[in-house]
Amino acid sequence: MATLTNPDLAPTTPAQRTWSTWHIAALWIGMAVCIPTYTLAAGMIDAGMAWWQAVLTVALGNLIVLIPMILNGHPGAKHGIPFPVLMRASFGTRGANIPAMLRALVACGWFGIQTWIGGAAIYQLFAALGWIDAAADASRMVPLLGISGLQAACFLAFWAINVFFIWNGMNSIKWLESVAAPVLIAAGLALLAWAMYKVGSPARLFGQDSNLKPGTTFWSVFIPQLTAMVGFWATLSLNIPDFTRFARSQRSQALGQAIGLPTTMTLFCFIGIAVTQATVLIYGQAIWDPVTLIGRMGTPLVIISSLVVLSIATLSTNIAANVVSPANDFANLAPARISFRMGGMITACIGILMCPWYLYNNLGSYTFTWLLGYSALLGPIAGIMLADYYVIRRTELDIADLYRDTGRYAYRGGFNPCAIIALVIAVTPNIPGFVNALVATGRSSQAAPAAPPPFPHVFDVIYGYAWFLGLGLAFLLYTALMQGWRSFSAGER
Repeated sequence: MATLTNPDLAPTTPAQRTWSTWHIAALWIGMAVCIPTYTLAAGMIDAGMAWWQAVLTVALGNLIVLIPMILNGHPGAKHGIPFPVLMRASFGTRGANIPAMLRALVACGWFGIQTWIGGAAIYQLFAALGWIDAAADASRMVPLLGISGLQAACFLAFWAINVFFIWNGMNSIKWLESVAAPVLIAAGLALLAWAMYKVGSPARLFGQDSNLKPGTTFWSVFIPQLTAMVGFWATLSLNIPDFTRFARSQRSQALGQAIGLPTTMTLFCFIGIAVTQATVLIYGQAIWDPVTLIGRMGTPLVIISSLVVLSIATLSTNIAANVVSPANDFANLAPARISFRMGGMITACIGILMCPWYLYNNLGSYTFTWLLGYSALLGPIAGIMLADYYVIRRTELDIADLYRDTGRYAYRGGFNPCAIIALVIAVTPNIPGFVNALVATGRSSQAAPAAPPPFPHVFDVIYGYAWFLGLGLAFLLYTALMQGWRSFSAGER
């Protein structure tokens, strides 16, 4: 019999369920207050939205994703099991590795992006203190990588800080999020107060109106941006049981998420817009990158303290959002040989190999290829999770069988064909739109002449609804297939 458990994948005991409403809310504050959140509206405004439209899009997107977040958090709080173990109920004891690996690889990419951002903060700090000549260093790029040796060194230094928390496990992560949350809220409000003080009048900050390109409607911009906003947390909407399994109660996980997620995301996005609008009036140009802005703000003391806060923000996001899940997911591949700690180290190494600076430095790639692309992939998994747990299982699971390779969740050789078929079919309609976006991004980065996309425009419209379409289609398909499977299995008996 295969070994399907280890101390990190086993159900949490009552003594381990110590996370209160505050801890869950602090978790979300720590994850939401980060540079990608601050710059999130940049892509929306660049696409032609007014500032208030961008803020409302962020708020609506997070209210939408809060629903599956709370629903998928329920099995973690009720049964104490992590995401990859929960997926055994729908995909099979071996098939669970399919969604687990899809989730893990996305997290590795995000881990790399956040680590690059943290390394950039260290680099900017050294430049602001005069320890690095950034202009001269820009001419010393490492061949093939596209970054300098000093940038790579700062990237690896921040990577090492992340590894420290990976090595020390979930208790250190809980401590980090609880300490970071109030510091990050105070820092964000202080930055907003600085912008208001410098400009002198709130009215001067918010005079910008929408600037849609000719022939472009608001809805043609709004839908893909809303989908990308949902995609921002599409990963966490799957593996939220990795955290809620430590919650004291269902009330703690639901209320903590409702308090921490939509409010923090909307507030920090608004701060990003307000401060950036202020930079136009103060410096004569829009500075969306807070690391660059801090380098111009004042004395070395202000620069150092601000960049330390930014590093804390990036670290708290990276560890919670991009390490916990893939660490469990990789452990699920071989529970007897891979622990949470080893899974976290695998994540950290893959994050380096993915060259994350390219994704972060290209807004088009970041929004339409990265965010939309993986929301098209993960939306169907969320649909299957919801259908299985709420419609098929009615929230009841045989916990012992989740850890047996011959129990009710073994299906056919450890794989549930219903889940695999539903996943493939639900992803398929979004593939042409993804290819079009990928080709368009490649052409823009190479300044290539415009050419017709490989697939008709209708697939671009479908792709704009990637997460919603994938989730709904997978939900319906999986439910229908499992009802047929049950009837067939009953007939066999």
